Amino acid sequence: MSFEHGGAIIGDRLAKHGVEFVFTLCGGHISPILTGAKGRGIRIVDVRDEANAVFAADAVARMTGKVGVAAVTAGPGVTNTITAIKNAQMAQSPVLLIGGAAATVLKGRGSLQDIDQISLLEPITKWAVSCKTVAELGPTIDRALALAADGVPGPVFVEVPIDLLYPEELVRQWFMKESGVENAKGLSGRAMKLYLQGHLLRQFHAPHIPIGMPKVADTTADELLAHVQLPEVLEAVRKAKRPVLIVGSQALVNFDPARAEKLAAAINDLGIPTFLGGMGRGLLGRTSDVQFRHARGKALKEADLAIVAGFPFDFRLGYGRSFGKKTRVISANLSAEDLRKNRKPDVGLLMHPGELILQLSAAHGGGGDWDGWFDTLRVREQARDAEIAEQATEKTELVNSLHFLSRLEEKMSDDAVMVVDGGDFVATAAYIVRPRGPLSWLDPGVFGTLGVGGGFAVGAALCRPDAEVWLIYGDGSSAYSLAEFDTCVRHGLAPIAVIGTDGAWAQIARDQVEILNDSVATTLLRSDYHKVAQGYGAEGILVTKHSQIDKALDKAKALSKAGRPVVINVHITGNEFRKGSISM
Repeated sequence: MSFEHGGAIIGDRLAKHGVEFVFTLCGGHISPILTGAKGRGIRIVDVRDEANAVFAADAVARMTGKVGVAAVTAGPGVTNTITAIKNAQMAQSPVLLIGGAAATVLKGRGSLQDIDQISLLEPITKWAVSCKTVAELGPTIDRALALAADGVPGPVFVEVPIDLLYPEELVRQWFMKESGVENAKGLSGRAMKLYLQGHLLRQFHAPHIPIGMPKVADTTADELLAHVQLPEVLEAVRKAKRPVLIVGSQALVNFDPARAEKLAAAINDLGIPTFLGGMGRGLLGRTSDVQFRHARGKALKEADLAIVAGFPFDFRLGYGRSFGKKTRVISANLSAEDLRKNRKPDVGLLMHPGELILQLSAAHGGGGDWDGWFDTLRVREQARDAEIAEQATEKTELVNSLHFLSRLEEKMSDDAVMVVDGGDFVATAAYIVRPRGPLSWLDPGVFGTLGVGGGFAVGAALCRPDAEVWLIYGDGSSAYSLAEFDTCVRHGLAPIAVIGTDGAWAQIARDQVEILNDSVATTLLRSDYHKVAQGYGAEGILVTKHSQIDKALDKAKALSKAGRPVVINVHITGNEFRKGSISM
């Protein structure tokens, strides 16, 4: 098949791999990629900040199990994605970033936006490579997509110089004109002309030689070892009196919605008391007889068996010290490093943690003599829920955030997707608002990145066009990506953002003021974020008192259903609900 330019080759390869969306912010270095992808039926979604292009691609990867794709222009376009790429790496999301670059013959000579992009991206990606010839484009995209999803998923960076993307004759004209050798008569001029002609011949007609392409890892040995260890895990489950299952994000990597549903069914069938974290939130729906949301620390200290599925022993598990002295710890992880980070489990399985649960459920049959243990956990769960409900009734000058979130929990539809981006308000929401189903909760992940909200919401709204998409913002974090409501308006997307406005970086301010007696750099204005949304063409709603809450939520839902994106600006009174919860 012949292609009119290199961008069409890339578009063709992406389409053949089932890529549905390419997220971008336009630039001359990448225009042929965008037109080439569009010509192959791929939807091009242009955002207002390159970081949000990657965040949107990350959201698609998490929600579909396919590699998310972003394309950005050279130089500052690429550097603007650094935080988002690092976030994807730490969240283990398969993302392909395609970056434009200066022409091959001009690299290192002071061309516009020409920097060493590979050295910046190499430390935070699974593979960072620069294409040198047109023949490399297709195979490199193929390998990049495979590597992003292979083993421990993560981001991959492919740099494509501008002269590999445009038609050969046009590039030839550019080279000859810019070099000034079109009418060269001297020896040096003729030599330069011959050099450029040879360079162009190699670029456009040299065959592809697969040098330097990393291989997809062979995990056969790890899978066989894990299979050998499975009977030991089954025996531990059968003997346990107080088992606990912890399911983290990695249990869902590369899982599509249908496979996630099977995983949820397997957990319910297995019947072990279960705590969910990260992308695991929502896996068991709004309610489940085996799911618990509170007092995880006490449960782990008392458990005689803890199965940790796709959750490293990091700060969220006390660096491996959250378990009781007599707790037998079984861990499954795709990463050999994460499997033993901070502590060595009693049984460590180097395998997909979701697959472990599926196999364990199929072999075990489900259930055990755990009624007394469930009763203990349920008493604690109900006590904490009652405590939160009581705090939600407290009268406040503005809106009690716990009351607002309690009403949101009742109003949110059964198909809702939740995107969370912020500190105190978002963490409070995590106690109250229950994700509705598998792959319906998007948080930044272990990197704790602020600013994911706009991009995640764009990606989520595209993946689930018929679902309610709720974006829970802190007022601090909202400013990172509120401009993406312009993107939503232009592309017909209708998420609902809720901004908890307390005029502060509350999670930091609370402890900073108490410990250091100074609020410096933590104070914000109670800004008219709803009017900012209106300026971008979205709908804006202001809520300053409890009597407005239900009407505002109902209106927002109706507007969203009609295809209008909405921002609800909720003025909340600060509280001590999460006092002492600062993470450092």
